[in-house]
Amino acid sequence: MKLHLASPTEKNVVTGYGQDHVMVNRRRYDRSLVVLPERIIDNWDVPAFAALTRASFEFLASLDVDIVLLGTGDRLRFPDPSLFEPLAAAGIGFEVMDTFAACRTYNILVAEDRSVLAALILERPGL
Repeated sequence: MKLHLASPTEKNVVTGYGQDHVMVNRRRYDRSLVVLPERIIDNWDVPAFAALTRASFEFLASLDVDIVLLGTGDRLRFPDPSLFEPLAAAGIGFEVMDTFAACRTYNILVAEDRSVLAALILERPGL
């Protein structure tokens, strides 16, 4: 699916996605990534939902945002609640949704100039 920008922006926005990719500012990413308004972290070491660890969330908590959107792949899945402790301890709000919903929600929050990141899991076959 393609998403269209309502107006030009210097912030990172999701411009499209499919089963195996996400496009940010029209650039394609084929592996899990973290999208923030001002930067993209395309080496997030979470190749599949099952690979989420406490360290994954400690890393997200270190990125100094108010809201974390976790996109869990092509379907909604909830990680063990104990994994969210680093976010809760830092006072960071978080939402869990499928990756496509996380992309859409991220764009809305960026348009509202919110302090947000989208941690998007793109599972590769065989993982």
